[in-house]
Amino acid sequence: MEKYAVKQGAEPFYFEGSKTGVLVLHGFTGSTQSMRYLGEQLASEGYTVCGPRLKGHGTHYEDMEQSTYEEWIESVEEGYQWLNERCDTLFITGLSMGGTLTLYLASKHPEVKGIMPINAAIDMPDLEQMRGKTEPRFLDAIGSDIKAEGVDELAYEKTPTKSIQEILKLVEITRKDLSNIKMPALILKSIEDHVVPPENSTTIYEEIASTNKEVVDLNDSYHVATLDHDKEFIAEKCKAFIKGLVA
Repeated sequence: MEKYAVKQGAEPFYFEGSKTGVLVLHGFTGSTQSMRYLGEQLASEGYTVCGPRLKGHGTHYEDMEQSTYEEWIESVEEGYQWLNERCDTLFITGLSMGGTLTLYLASKHPEVKGIMPINAAIDMPDLEQMRGKTEPRFLDAIGSDIKAEGVDELAYEKTPTKSIQEILKLVEITRKDLSNIKMPALILKSIEDHVVPPENSTTIYEEIASTNKEVVDLNDSYHVATLDHDKEFIAEKCKAFIKGLVA
């Protein structure tokens, strides 16, 4: 049970549209705010869009500390089912850990038409150093890695050490099943990223079994690219990708 109220701007979002649906997933310590622009852009094409809030996110980092990776999976599975009830064709996109969850879902749901992971995490050497540790209880924030001036991500000001153990478990089980992914994939990666090493996207490209796959470089954004200089470019690329598969 979450103790704190959901922050303004961190609420889940839903746009009802056509029989083509897109699940839009935010990242670790972040909120739906980072994905809302992309969600709105996809909805403007007439697609049905769901942006779920991951359990323990968008409230207070003490709530996040109590949440598990299984609950984050549950949060995105609920969003997936909401779309599944309304749509015939489903796509998934996600930023950072949202990208990890995109890959996780894709490995479990072969019916997904296409995926668009953005700076997805499957190997996080900086966080690996904290594996198995419980102290200190909280670390510095990892949100708001944004190149554009004056733009902030609605993310936690502290990172619970307990939550790092959870993302490491999620990353591990997701990486193991990358070869199960066979649907078309548009992999977007910032060439300069201070949170998730850009090589993650190269590894994803190499380890998924999709034949229709592409890595697209984001040249003017840091980690939170969906709020950065390349946000319009990302939206256009995702729209074109979906259009090419449902036309």
